[in-house]
Amino acid sequence: MAEDLPPAVRDKEAVSGQDRQQERRSNASPRRSSPDSPSRRPAGRPGKAAQGTGPADGRGGAFQRPIQHKPAFAAIDLGTNNCRLLIARPAGENFVVIDAFSRVVRLGEGLAQTNRLSQTAMDRALGALQVCADKLRRRNVHLARSVATEACRRAENGPEFIDRVHAETGIRLDIISAKEEARLAVLGCHLLLEAGDGPAMIFDIGGGSTELVLVDSEGGQVPRIRDWQSVPWGVVSLTETCGHEPEDQVGRAARYEHMRSLVRGSLAPFAERIAEALEGHQSGPSLRLLGTSGTVTTLASVHLDLPQYDRRAVDGLIVPATAMRAISSGLAAMTPDQRRAQPCIGRERSDLVVAGCAILETILDLWPADRLGVADRGIREGILRGLMSAEGAGERTRAALRRMKREAAQ
Repeated sequence: MAEDLPPAVRDKEAVSGQDRQQERRSNASPRRSSPDSPSRRPAGRPGKAAQGTGPADGRGGAFQRPIQHKPAFAAIDLGTNNCRLLIARPAGENFVVIDAFSRVVRLGEGLAQTNRLSQTAMDRALGALQVCADKLRRRNVHLARSVATEACRRAENGPEFIDRVHAETGIRLDIISAKEEARLAVLGCHLLLEAGDGPAMIFDIGGGSTELVLVDSEGGQVPRIRDWQSVPWGVVSLTETCGHEPEDQVGRAARYEHMRSLVRGSLAPFAERIAEALEGHQSGPSLRLLGTSGTVTTLASVHLDLPQYDRRAVDGLIVPATAMRAISSGLAAMTPDQRRAQPCIGRERSDLVVAGCAILETILDLWPADRLGVADRGIREGILRGLMSAEGAGERTRAALRRMKREAAQ
């Protein structure tokens, strides 16, 4: 269960609920002035300090300095379907989340047909990014990295949208490669890999693409990437490519099989390429699989029969692969109304979850596993770990230089 694995740390200042709960609390209109938070702020502004008690009051109370918080770092991940923000402070080898935000924006809506981001989709994403910009200002973020993925990579007007985001919100989005997206996902969730020897597979089913990474892991260290692949099938791109969902069960089954066939064809070259690396592993336990995406966390919630989504119950969960297959095929056979009635699916995911199930089942076909690890963490956490690691290394280097100068002056 999640409690037995390294969780993301949260403090009393953190938003206590999950990202979806945070979204419901963040409906106020954001300011449109441009924040400078996505770049480094002066070292003298590491975050808002708590108020001190002031000087001695004549009753023996000594002056207390204001409490200085560690600097805040932020990560924004603008995907094909969601816009997500995480703000955190370092805490030893981990970090403490102090604010979070997530909103379904469907930036890639219609992209499969037009190769362009629609005006409506861009407006939705900008609304979410303005909320993010407001949070960056209020949390006095020291250093941030904001990335955009498949939708902006693929769209003809992706660069124009990036310029508009900067002009209207001050956020500088970096359109990252699929390889960098895969690396960040591994960095963000590898701690949830099941213990074991040999290779493991980490995959991220996104809105516009799916990334798969074959890794070697040992002792909780960041895994070594042996091979990776990105295919242009995510829950949005696959749904739109396969058209509207038929009303009859036979039609729904045929559409679902067509989805699986498309994904299987795209993944086949990667499966052949890594077959040799997995050969010596086949005689032992099944390949360790870890999935990070809305698809696997949603299906895990259904598996637990949760009345509403609970990140603490899902993040780090290990689910039998047979259970995930049964849930996938069951959801694919349902009518849209039946899926909407499921507590952890609802209206926002009811049409897209079928494509996610098709991708997941195809992965399980190609790489059979006894169990599937579930991670409600990924790119944002990977960004934060990278930022904090680089900042820590830089501070150690500066401290060493200052020490050398002092010794030279003596």
